[in-house]
Amino acid sequence: MNEILKQKAAGIKLLLTDNDGVLTDAGVYYNHDGELLKKFSMRDGMGVERLRKFADVNTGIITGENSPSLIKRAEKLHITELHLGIKDKATVFKEICIRLNVQPNEVAFIGDDYNDLEIMKLAGLTASPADALPHVKAQVDFVSSLNGGHGCFREFAELIIEAKSDKYLAGTRNGSITLQNGRVIGKGQPSYIIAEIGINHNGSLEICKKLIDEAVAAKADAVKFQKRTPEICVPRDQWEIMRDTPWGRITYIDYKRKTEFGIAEYATIDQYCKKVGIDWFVSAWDAPSVDFMEQFDTILYKLASASLTDFALIQRILETGKPLMLSTGMSTMKEIETTMDYINAFDENYPLFIAHSTSAYPCPPQELNLKMIQTLENKYPGIPIGYSGHETGLATTVGAVAMGATFVERHFTLDRAMWGSDHAASVEPQGLQRLVRDIRDVETAAGDGEKRVYESELAPMKRLRVNISDEYKEKPSVK
Repeated sequence: MNEILKQKAAGIKLLLTDNDGVLTDAGVYYNHDGELLKKFSMRDGMGVERLRKFADVNTGIITGENSPSLIKRAEKLHITELHLGIKDKATVFKEICIRLNVQPNEVAFIGDDYNDLEIMKLAGLTASPADALPHVKAQVDFVSSLNGGHGCFREFAELIIEAKSDKYLAGTRNGSITLQNGRVIGKGQPSYIIAEIGINHNGSLEICKKLIDEAVAAKADAVKFQKRTPEICVPRDQWEIMRDTPWGRITYIDYKRKTEFGIAEYATIDQYCKKVGIDWFVSAWDAPSVDFMEQFDTILYKLASASLTDFALIQRILETGKPLMLSTGMSTMKEIETTMDYINAFDENYPLFIAHSTSAYPCPPQELNLKMIQTLENKYPGIPIGYSGHETGLATTVGAVAMGATFVERHFTLDRAMWGSDHAASVEPQGLQRLVRDIRDVETAAGDGEKRVYESELAPMKRLRVNISDEYKEKPSVK
């Protein structure tokens, strides 16, 4: 970044953008009611959040469109400056500056077409996507290397963040991550407690809802599922193996198909979790499953331990821009390092969590190795470290929080005796309630490390404390 560009970017207080051709790829989509829809980049959405959080720069949209999907997108990203159906963008630009008491040179604008040129003459810093019209690209301060709808806004946002920082600190590598719903996970925050339903719903939406209800009753922060494409995840030589199941004796591939939820079930889960007020997300086991889940507004993705070296899957998740939680069971330190190098090469500031785990079901205490939480914390400072447990009992998971885990995950079931592969290593509803209660008690008991005498100690102190006589108040003499 040259010094002139850096100086301009450092003074920016507001970033305004066009929609079509910047936040979207200029493609037009229609739903069954004939309403105009748009395809937005998740990475650009993260750019809006990072601008607000790490550079104190808000975002506004000025567009000639009246797309209902744009209104929804702006609501999700908390963009309050939303101006639709605008023909004279320069007039709106001036009105915004007066109302918000900002100078034109403190406002940046990114656009791609001729109708953006008048507003660009007023803005202090201008940019365009790589596929903008040639005449527009010739007028701006910065031309993104990315096309509209494919991360150009994010690239411009990161330029502003860097310029406004004396020392560029990765927004998601400062020890905590703020999810899109405002929940902060990291050091100094209450541990984020995840009840993993996984496939313990046994393909039943009724069981699934009961599990969600129990997680809410226990005051867990989130429920998690597993999403697979069976034809990809089940080795071909296992497809025809016969297995006794609740649906009778069927092939293994048919069994895996029956335990997978589809669009109707996940739409119900999405609505139900919003209704009862609990976060939800999935471990995606293959790239098509990521594509499937992108239909929903989940808060993050989990990468199962078995997938730690699946770089095609990791790449697809990174392209969504959503925070990624890595689980490190069945992995060597070298494999963890290789995966971290891969992610950092994509984006050294990518929002990332790492979960220590041992992939034994159930896991004996001597193999839990909870000190790895501190090892990972020391090796990867700035990244929230957590714990994904598969042990029986609760004490060791509570201990993981005491040892620094910023989030914990346990498999969860209605009854450990239920049919299915993961129930035996899962926590039942009463156990989950105790787990959450004990974790919160430990967090409260940790205090702040500053020694003080509490009011509750005053009476015992008066009654029991031996007063120091005057002759012993001086330091003893050395013989």
